[in-house]
Amino acid sequence: MLRNLLLSPAYWWLILIGVVCAEGVALYYQYVLDFGPCVLCVHIRLWLFALALVAVVALLGFRFRFIQSLCHPLALLVAIGFAERSWRVLAVERLWIESSCTMESGLPAWFTPELWWPWMFEIWEACGYTPMVGPFSMAEWLFGASIPFVLLTLFATGRHFVTPPASN
Repeated sequence: MLRNLLLSPAYWWLILIGVVCAEGVALYYQYVLDFGPCVLCVHIRLWLFALALVAVVALLGFRFRFIQSLCHPLALLVAIGFAERSWRVLAVERLWIESSCTMESGLPAWFTPELWWPWMFEIWEACGYTPMVGPFSMAEWLFGASIPFVLLTLFATGRHFVTPPASN
């Protein structure tokens, strides 16, 4: 059953819905509870935005194995990027690493999402603290969610490449 889910449009819909929910929570904390994003949080939002784009392309090109062969590894790459940034947010918060988080995105000059969509990607605060979401900090939730996400996309990518194409 899991194999069938990972190779169906439902997989991509679940990813897209998960991204929209995660971004919705982030925006709720930003605009309703007044917890602004730091540079690492903005990087996480960018990884999730990239994942949403991958999921949309995968859904639009679902019948084309070539498109799926691109989207599965891209989703895995995004999952790894998301996990790395999530770990870094947690490590800065817990003082496991010392970070010089600035108010600069660190992105190339031609890539300025903070100018294109400031309501989503503008950096408001320095790194170091994330709000509590129930019993855990947002950094803990993010890193905790990133591990099964990496495993899921790794498994889905593997399943895609070992499953023979459906005959028409």
